[in-house]
Amino acid sequence: MNPIRPVSDLRNHFAEISKEVHETRQPVFLTKNGYGDMVVLSMEAYENLLLESEIYTKLQGAEREAKATQQRFTSREVLQAVEEAIGE
Repeated sequence: MNPIRPVSDLRNHFAEISKEVHETRQPVFLTKNGYGDMVVLSMEAYENLLLESEIYTKLQGAEREAKATQQRFTSREVLQAVEEAIGE
């Protein structure tokens, strides 16, 4: 379970929170007046989250496209197209 801390800990224990998010690669949830307010992540974890989101979005688009057309490609055709695109 991800840690939940008061937002004041960000000011009072910044180094500790920074160390925690870098070592665990997990977010720390911050509350204000007992309610969720912010999430703190390391830059690496944030970039990974963005990448995963981008990949998921592209896969959803590919699934929609696959449902809209009957055109299919073999793995050899895909590999050949990739090689042509990168100039091999």
